Amino acid sequence: MKKHIALYAIAAAALLAVPATIRAEDAPAAKPDAPAAAPAAKKHGSLPFHGKVTAVDTTAMTVTIGTKTYNITSDTKITKDGEPATLADITVGTMIGGAYKKDGDKLNATTINTGQKADKGSKKKKADTN
Repeated sequence: MKKHIALYAIAAAALLAVPATIRAEDAPAAKPDAPAAAPAAKKHGSLPFHGKVTAVDTTAMTVTIGTKTYNITSDTKITKDGEPATLADITVGTMIGGAYKKDGDKLNATTINTGQKADKGSKKKKADTN
């Protein structure tokens, strides 16, 4: 009789250990999925925009293209013809492009580019001819 009790105890211990073993095998498979999901959820830093300026408000520090108004912040980098510029250098009707970040309902411009980008090769040619 004692042999039967010992066998039942061993069988019961084995049955209790099986779910723990199965859970241990599933746990490592779940961990690699978590890091893979994290990069997919990561948002891009900035979104591009371009178009013809329909309004410039130097008091409110905004530029409007169509129906979207972009806020100019202290971090916004503005260039004209490849050189540093200011908001006052942007006029209505000018084609601009750049990038912005969403901050709730606000669209904060990070960069604004207007005019032609200066060609590095043409600067060298001008220097050689002088």
